[in-house]
Amino acid sequence: MHGVGRTVVYALGGNAIQPPGGKDAGSSLILAKVMSDIVDLLEMGWSVVLTHGNGPQVGHLMAMDREMTQPLEVWVAATQGMIGHELSLHLQGILERRKRPERTVVLATHVEVQADDPGFTRPVKPVGPILDAETVMSADWDIAETIHGPRRVVASPRPLRIVELEVIRHLVALRAVVICGGGGGVPVINTNGHLVGAPAVIDKDHLSCRLALDLNADALIISTDADAIYSDFGTPTAQAHHKLATHDVKGMIENGQFPAGSMLPKVNALKDFAEQSAGGRAMLCRPGDVLLVLRGDGGTTIVSDEAVDGESHS
Repeated sequence: MHGVGRTVVYALGGNAIQPPGGKDAGSSLILAKVMSDIVDLLEMGWSVVLTHGNGPQVGHLMAMDREMTQPLEVWVAATQGMIGHELSLHLQGILERRKRPERTVVLATHVEVQADDPGFTRPVKPVGPILDAETVMSADWDIAETIHGPRRVVASPRPLRIVELEVIRHLVALRAVVICGGGGGVPVINTNGHLVGAPAVIDKDHLSCRLALDLNADALIISTDADAIYSDFGTPTAQAHHKLATHDVKGMIENGQFPAGSMLPKVNALKDFAEQSAGGRAMLCRPGDVLLVLRGDGGTTIVSDEAVDGESHS
């Protein structure tokens, strides 16, 4: 959205707000660092669109609903309101104390997916609590064994279209901090012109990339507990990379450098944004480190191969 100043999509993980085991002092500190990042961006003149995960929260709601009275997409929508409410209250209080003009808005966000997406034939996304033996035997679900025990698994289709995109665009133009796309968005399928909910979970990093591209955003920042992208992570030869070209990232993916359930979707989303945007910046950093990654002194920035070639000839 180059016409309304610089715009950034800042993607936050659900564990930053509530870790899997519940609230603790660490999550409050992380949330404070996220708020600091957002205010820093605003003070530098960026417009901010904030997306977030919802894994711990949706799992908690599903555990309470043992009779499964509500479909999965309803719980995704519910967590958008719950988490958006908390983020909005924290941020709005800071903005008012600093006498900044921006206001926050929480937007229930629907994301269209294709009914024939391959993800529906290969459910791989764990959701909800660990299942007891009786549920495993009786439930009409796809169930997989995880490191913690058996869990329900659902489809994770690719985001096709963000239904409320134009609303988000107008809110950004009004200088609102838009909190949207929670949990990857509420997945919907177009059935004969009508949108209906789908029993799926859209990857929040892929959704954040889609949103950043559709908004023509100038940057995508994924905020996570890793301080940078590493090669050979967890080994004596581990190396942090503060700047990577997309062809380097592809090589690292092909070499199996990133775990499928954690870093891989983040790295893929950043790579896709760097490749497909018009000079946008794709960055990964820890909460609180946004100034470092913007200066190139921390985190990781992924740039397109064309940008690297341009630098080498300048």
